[in-house]
Amino acid sequence: MRTTAAKMALGSTVYNLLFRRTSTFTLTIVVGALFFERAFDQGADALYDHLNKGRLWKHIKHNYEQSEE
Repeated sequence: MRTTAAKMALGSTVYNLLFRRTSTFTLTIVVGALFFERAFDQGADALYDHLNKGRLWKHIKHNYEQSEE
């Protein structure tokens, strides 16, 4: 029973802070979309780099660049 009351209290708090007014609801959606886009982009880049390790220029350029001495 305590977990149900805690979940209801948390849900009520989140609703009152973020979703009660249209302006805060809109701001919550925009900020959430920006954070999701950033995280998704970085995750996709990391996955691409992992799947193509050893085939990308940044991984093999040391084999072809000449040192300046």
